[in-house]
Amino acid sequence: MSTVVKCPVCERAVPWVEQQLFRPFCSERCKLIDLGEWATESYKIPVEPSQDDGADDEGDLHGL
Repeated sequence: MSTVVKCPVCERAVPWVEQQLFRPFCSERCKLIDLGEWATESYKIPVEPSQDDGADDEGDLHGL
C-alpha cells in the first residue's frame, strides 16, 4: 500500500508513487499555481535578521 498525501493547492488525495509525476501536487496545473504563488511572493519564508546583517556590508562581496 502506498502513502497518500494531500495536494498542497487543492487538497485532492495524491498517491506517493513514482508514476505520479507532479507529486506532491495532483496535476501540472496545481504545480504551476504553487510556483506562481512563490514567483509573485505571495508565499514567504519568515526570516529573523541575524546580528551579522549590517547596512555597511550591503553590496560588499567580502573581497571577491
